[in-house]
Amino acid sequence: MSPPLPDVFVSTVATSRSVARAVVDGPARKIAPRLFTSDLTSDPARIVSRNLYHVISLLVPGTVISHRTAIENRPAEDGSVFVSAAYERRLDLPGAMIRLVKGPGPLPGDRSLLDIHLASRARALLECLKPSRSGAGVARGLSRARIEEEVERDLRLGGPDALNRLRDEARCVAPALDAVREFDLLHDVIGGLLRTRAAPLTAPVARARAAGMPYDPDRFGLFQSLLGSLRRLPPRPMAAAPQSNEAFLHCAFFDAYFSNYIEGTKFKVEEAEGIVFHGVLPAARPKDAHDVLGTYRVVSSREYTARSVVDDTPETFLERLRASHRHIMGGRPEARPGEWKQIENMAGTTVFVHPQLVEGTLRKGFEIVRALDSPFHRAVAMMFVLSEVHPFGDGNGRVSRAFMNAELLAAGQPRILVPIIVRDEYITGLRAITREACVQTLVDVLTFGQRLTAAVDFSSYSGALAALRDANALEEPRPGISAKLPTPPIEHSGGSGQPQPPDDNTPSFFV
Repeated sequence: MSPPLPDVFVSTVATSRSVARAVVDGPARKIAPRLFTSDLTSDPARIVSRNLYHVISLLVPGTVISHRTAIENRPAEDGSVFVSAAYERRLDLPGAMIRLVKGPGPLPGDRSLLDIHLASRARALLECLKPSRSGAGVARGLSRARIEEEVERDLRLGGPDALNRLRDEARCVAPALDAVREFDLLHDVIGGLLRTRAAPLTAPVARARAAGMPYDPDRFGLFQSLLGSLRRLPPRPMAAAPQSNEAFLHCAFFDAYFSNYIEGTKFKVEEAEGIVFHGVLPAARPKDAHDVLGTYRVVSSREYTARSVVDDTPETFLERLRASHRHIMGGRPEARPGEWKQIENMAGTTVFVHPQLVEGTLRKGFEIVRALDSPFHRAVAMMFVLSEVHPFGDGNGRVSRAFMNAELLAAGQPRILVPIIVRDEYITGLRAITREACVQTLVDVLTFGQRLTAAVDFSSYSGALAALRDANALEEPRPGISAKLPTPPIEHSGGSGQPQPPDDNTPSFFV
């Protein structure tokens, strides 16, 4: 029995007869000149796509994947794949155009793959800086701004040493590419990003790096996508009913209680009452108790809840962030209260913004939040930006929800409670934006949280607790139990005999 034919193969002088017989008999078919496949059903473009570098090695062995293809690691938008060869030619394949560009063969740093090579990053960047015209397809090079973005990414991922190596490698291969001028341009970009020479830069991310305020461009792109999604949603403003001081502080208690529960700081509600209302700190869990108390002190501060990001400058916004974290995490010196993180943090497979990019990315997020007109939309964006940057070593979720509610309360709208019962949906909503730029799940959860707050009369602590129990707000997520609004309405008779919140005399610590 004959061995099975490969997914793609070419016809040669030695195999032409057997290949022709395979096509006639059915085990193979032709998909391009000299190119055959044993896949008789798939779209030829899909076959070429999944075997692209193998196809190139079969049709033009000894060549080098180069120019923008070596940078982007995929065909251009019109299907062009650029390959350096001894001659110029175009090979039209299903779903791809192999565009041979006259250039040298393998150089130091190029990596071998099958019967071809992949250009080194230094070589590819120099090739992309060479003048080129698109002609019948896209240009083989990239813009100066795009090169700056690529080199800034190298700096972001590899640090200054990566750029120093890149410069040295480029200097080595530039003569063989006749790219001395292009090396000077690349040297300027590297020096500008390292702030070792006064070179003009054009890409925003590169200019920010040169100004000493680098940011995460991927997160900024995500924030811009969030901005567009929120602007397309109806604002649906919800006015808050007038609240007495007691009602305001009772609501703040549940805000702090739920916010800590989401983070895994779990107390029975009666224990949390003792911590906040009576100063009873469990001896076995003093730091957890301080987390709850610190969060309450922030979200119950009238000065804090009267401040929106629209009233801030970037500097006062960042100071408010540090101040809130300092008070929320004041019981945990190891969390460096009020200080930006020093090492990368992550949740599951999500790696948050690098410490060196925190302040710059927060400033970009600040711009996005301020661009929204609706207080509810600003609240959603604010919470997500802070959660996605994760600027502190710990306490980021508590801070993000506190700033979310500050946007609402400053605008006279009910705050959002994120009760225990919707914790999983809340986390799913955050992940949906991070991974798919889909905002609807989070908006639905937060809309419910605001409607829940509006439906509960917080003037009586016991009445509010009963209403929240009726809504399943204090239940752990499990099959058969779902979130709902409290029904029927709870009648309140006042706060007699209930735990009384302290006077609103929390220290002034917000800008």
